[in-house]
Amino acid sequence: MGIQLLKRLGLAFLLVATLGSLGCANMTSTERRVATGAGIGAVTGAAVSGSLRGTAVGTALGAGAGYLYDRDRKRRRR
Repeated sequence: MGIQLLKRLGLAFLLVATLGSLGCANMTSTERRVATGAGIGAVTGAAVSGSLRGTAVGTALGAGAGYLYDRDRKRRRR
């Protein structure tokens, strides 16, 4: 792994951890799951591609996956 990639991963992780610890108290379950998916997707996208475009794609896919997971969880509760 290159130094630039490690810096990006560290920055992405720090951003996700900070936002997650500050704002989750007043979020709905859907918002929490979408945000968590986006954070995981961003870190994964950065790790896999090492580019800003890969990070953005990972973020979008992760947010979508978080939304679908939330929808499935709510459907199973009924």
